[in-house]
Order: sequence, then C-alpha cells, then structure tokens
Amino acid sequence: MQTHKSLPTRTLGRSGLDVSAIGLGCMGLSYGYGPATETAAGIRLLREAFERGVTFFDSAEAYGPFLNEHLVGEAVAPFRDQVVIATKFGFTDGEVAKGLDSRPEHIRAVAEASLKRLKTDRIDLFYQHRVDPNVPIEDVAGTVRELIAEGKVRHFGLSEAGAQTIRRAHAVQPVAALQSEYSLWWREPEQSVLPVLEELGIGFVPFSPLGKGFLTGAIDAHTTFDPSDFRNVVPRFSEANRQANAGLVDVLGQLASAKGVTRAQIAIAWLLAQKPWIVPIPGTTKLHRLEENIGAAAVTLTPADLSAIEQALRPIAIAGERYPVHLQQRVDR
Repeated sequence: MQTHKSLPTRTLGRSGLDVSAIGLGCMGLSYGYGPATETAAGIRLLREAFERGVTFFDSAEAYGPFLNEHLVGEAVAPFRDQVVIATKFGFTDGEVAKGLDSRPEHIRAVAEASLKRLKTDRIDLFYQHRVDPNVPIEDVAGTVRELIAEGKVRHFGLSEAGAQTIRRAHAVQPVAALQSEYSLWWREPEQSVLPVLEELGIGFVPFSPLGKGFLTGAIDAHTTFDPSDFRNVVPRFSEANRQANAGLVDVLGQLASAKGVTRAQIAIAWLLAQKPWIVPIPGTTKLHRLEENIGAAAVTLTPADLSAIEQALRPIAIAGERYPVHLQQRVDR
C-alpha cells in the first residue's frame, strides 16, 4: 500500500524521530467517546489516513482496554515499516479506573503485551501515560532505557508531565516527546512546559487539539452525548459552560470564514504555527473529518493572523475545569 504523502513531516525535538506534521489520535475509535467503532470501519479509517500521508498513529493499552492496540496493529500491518506507532503504559491492568502502576516490572510486562497486540517487534514511541507519584521517574526512565537497549522500544515519551519531572526523566533517558493537552482553549503548557521542551530539544504532541470536538463548532449547549461518553463528566462540557464558551467558537468561526477554511483547520494550524516541533494528533472516526483535519497542514497563518487570533481571544475567559476533580489529581505539576 502506497502513501500519497500529502502531508509535510516534522521531527520531534532533537530525537531524530520524523513523523507526519499531523498524526492520528486513535483513542476515540475504541474508547472515551461512546461505543467503539466497528473493527472493519476502524481499520479502513486508519488505512485511509496512511493513504493521505499520516505516518504517526497514537494508541495506548488503556484505550479499550487493549482493543485499540489490536486495531492499530491490524490496520498498519501492510505498511508497518513506513509508520511510527506510539503507545503507552502506566495504568493497572490497562484500566484507568484501577489507578496508576509504573513499576519497572509492570512497564516491561506492558511492553511485551503491546508488542504482541501491535503485531510488531518494536514500539517506536513508548509513553508513560500519567506520572506515577509512587515510582521515582528515574526508575521509569531507566526501565525504558533498558527496553531501548534491547531494541524493543525506540523512543521514550511522557504524558501530562510537569517541568521538573521532564527534567529528571530526560537526565536518565532522553525524552523524545511530551504528550499533553494543548489547544486554543487549554493553553497552560505555555507557562512552564513549552520553555523546558524547547531548552531540552523535546517534541510536543498535543492531544485534544480541537478541545475534544468543541472548537469545531459541532457541539453547543443543546448537544447530548452517548451515556458512555467521557465528556459527560467533564466540567467544561456542562450545559452552562458550553453556553459560556460559545464565544470562543464564534470568534474562531469569524477567523475561519475570513480565511476560507474551517474552525478545526484554524485550531490545528494555530498549533502548527507555535513551534516547528509540535505535532498535533486530532482523533476522529469519520473520513470527512480526517480529511478536514489533515487539510490544516496547508493553512498558513501569518504573524498578522496569529496576532489577530491573540487579540480576538484575549477577552474571552474559558469556563469550567478540563477534568473532573478525581482526575485532576493525576496531573503532574
């Protein structure tokens, strides 16, 4: 299967890991946003993404659990050597509700199981899914360093880690990428994380670059979610907060109309314009959304455009926390 390479590539920091400028977050195909996509449809979407130049696929054992890695492994098997697969460790039995586990023996067990599910002999990018306060980050980084020496893992990543954790991990095993939420409606990484990534030469992989769908304009105060949809418990998605945050979507709509593109494309292009080592991973289950998201790579935002976006958004206060209280505690500072 040939890729048509319609996407430019980027290098994640100084790691030498080259990926398409926009990756594909695969979680939503199996987990988090309602019922899992039917397997054949999921495989088709992942292969369509590759055909359109996507070479960076983001999975995790916790997505399902395990369903997503099986899906990704099956889908990319025909072109495995042309793509970068990222997956993650760090939850007990791969279940978020059971809490964190980044003990070295657990990391090793997850690596072996993930390799089988992904039908591959190496994990290109192995992230710690969330920082485990009970396991020194040096032990985590050291374990992944050993897996790299054994050829089972190529690069080490962290997710939602704070500046000090990143520094400590990087001193033991260079961190290729940090994956955290970052978008026009969640800009906290700009405060302390982005400067550290720049200094250390670490790439940044923003998840939820479209604000879990909110920035597309497809969600309003009247939207109802499937009972199994994670957004039902996210404070920012309460009806009142959706109403309160509508101003951001309106402004994005005006900016998008002026450019002749969509809100999603403005939101992704804005991320791409921040740093050359930022690679967003929007997720979708729909081909037309996949094409729309990939199209953002062709949208050029000039310094004047970026300044106009800043000015337009400055007066808008975003309402609501991005996580419910019981998950807030999992975010490393």
